[in-house]
This record gives sequence, structure tokens and C-alpha cells, in this order.
Amino acid sequence: MPQQVNGVIVRAKGAPTELVPIIIPDPGPGEAVVRIQACGVCHTDLHYREGDIGDDYPYLLGHEAAGVVESIGDGVTDLAPGDYVILNWRAVCGTCRACKRGRPWLCFATHNASQKMTLTDGTELSPALGIGAFADKTLVAAGQCTKVDPAARPAAAGLLGCGIMAGLGAAINTGGVGRGDSVAVIGCGGVGAAAIAGARLAGASKIIAVDLDEQKLAGARDLGATDVINSSQGDPVAAIQQLTGGFGADVVIDAVGRPETWKQAFYARDLAGTVVLVGVPTPEMTLEMPLLDFFSHGGSLKSSWYGDCLPERDFPMLIDLYLQGRLPLDRFVSEEIGIGEVDQAFETMASGRVLRSVVVMEATA
Repeated sequence: MPQQVNGVIVRAKGAPTELVPIIIPDPGPGEAVVRIQACGVCHTDLHYREGDIGDDYPYLLGHEAAGVVESIGDGVTDLAPGDYVILNWRAVCGTCRACKRGRPWLCFATHNASQKMTLTDGTELSPALGIGAFADKTLVAAGQCTKVDPAARPAAAGLLGCGIMAGLGAAINTGGVGRGDSVAVIGCGGVGAAAIAGARLAGASKIIAVDLDEQKLAGARDLGATDVINSSQGDPVAAIQQLTGGFGADVVIDAVGRPETWKQAFYARDLAGTVVLVGVPTPEMTLEMPLLDFFSHGGSLKSSWYGDCLPERDFPMLIDLYLQGRLPLDRFVSEEIGIGEVDQAFETMASGRVLRSVVVMEATA
């Protein structure tokens, strides 16, 4: 039977969020219903509220979540009720041209649930990134559920579902950071901080954090930065070059996603080094640079989608590292809040005072 639960929606561009009853259908073929235990408040949810992603309102917000499988639909063979899972928004299809070429982390046809969750009047909801996890329960494609060790704390584990994986993956997967490399990360919010943690995990010898905020730079040191640069106090490109023998870093990660920070990343790398863009630009942003500079500097210019992760490969491995004490996911949980406090969390996010606010459901608080 369909279930009525509570969920956080936004009805129109810029409108405040609302905690309302929603209807969750029974899972159909290839689907699962998941009881949410915790869900991080991500900038992407704010983009949905503000209309930066689309106008398919009303949206059911939330996507950075961990929980327990409650029920499964026909044809689901690799999940069972009671499985502890992290939700992901890249349930690979296995048949598109990227998957067939052995690059499933670039899948062009990822799966979402076929059925729609609705308001009590039957209005269909658009779940954020195909998940919609600011809710007691949500309906997803079974492939969006990645089983991990249940010993992992939900408030920390769920963050791998988006922002933390994006940053870790930008360093490890996209940037290919290796032992002894020098790395610079521009922007030390949640994604940038995760890139710093990823560079440390990969064995980088020098990790340079760049930001305007001293508090964020202090947090970056806690996560593994060997050097910090406050870019309000001078040219960060020159400072990065000075810290790397005058050459520039092997890998520079732009976790801001603005033309000016991307240019800083480009010129702050060593010749034939790698630039990784993981910060998300807005549609009106443009970039103008001398074409000769692209030719003369060589190297790689990459964009990182979801940290080029493959959830079934990366999530269990990273949770194991967390449980071993080698990946400090708990440090990313700045505060735990209730499901009715999402708008306040958006305001806190804008202040830059947190890496992540995490909604924790009452049953697990």
C-alpha cells in the first residue's frame, strides 16, 4: 500500500521550503523504498529552490543521504529489506556508449525511479537529483542504493552521496593525484575540503589550500593541507608557484567554479600539469583567454562530474577507510538539525560557517 510520510518541498522559484505530507508508492520493478536516517544539506538543494537547475516544481529536496532499505520491487536481486545504503545519483545503465566503452562513471543514461512520489492531492513531485531525501522515506531506482558497512554513522556516511564524493573524486579519480605530487585546491568549502582530504589520502606531499576565509583555511589544515594561502592578501598564483619551487602545482583543483578562479588554477599549475574543475559555474559565465596559452602550457584540463565516481566501487571502499580512521568524514558534519530546519541551514550555508549541516531523522537522532 502507498505510504504517507513527511517531506521537504519547494513549490516555486525562491519560495521557502515546506514540510508537508507526501505519498510514497510501493516500489515497482527495479525500485526500492528507503527509510532515510540522515541527509546532508547541499548547495545543489539551494540551486533547486532558486530555480538554477530547472522549473519542474514542486521539488522534493535532499539527496545526500544514508538509510535502510524498507522494501524492493520485482526484479531487484542485489538488495534486500534491512540493507544499509548510501543513496547515489549515478545508477549506471550498463548499456549506453560510455558504459560500453568501460567508462561507467560517465554513464549518460543513469536510472531513476519510474514512478512518481506525490503530494496528497496527487500533484507529482520532482525529486532532487532523482532522490528526494529530505523525507522520512523515499522511492528510488534500486541502482541508486549502494550497500556499505552498517557500522558507519549515517550523518557522516550519507555525505558521500554527493559533495564529499565530488571533492574526494576530483583529487583521486579525475586529477589522478599520486604519491609525492603537489596539489593546490582553490576554494575550501565542503567540496574543496574533501579534495584536500582526498589529496592527503592519495599521498600528495604538498597540499596547498586557497581561500578568502581564515576559518576555512584553518579547517583545511585539519584535513591535511600543508600550506594555506589567503587569496585576499595577494596573488594566489604567485604564492602557489613560490611554494612549489617556482614551477606550479602538479594538480590544481578549482572547487569554486568561476572564470577568475579557473584562470588562477590554469596559471598556477606546472607545465603539463592538470587542472580539475569541480566547482559548478552558472549558465551566464564565460571564459576568454589567449588560445596560445592553452597550447603552450600543455597538460590536461578536466571537468569532474560527481568526482568521476562509480558508487558501487568507491562508496564501500571509502566507508572502510572511514571506519579505519583514515578518512575523517565526521569532521565534515558541522551540525545536526531536524527536518524542519532546512531553510535555516541554507542561511547558515551562505554564511560560510559550516562544511555541512545534516538533517538527522528523529528515529536515529
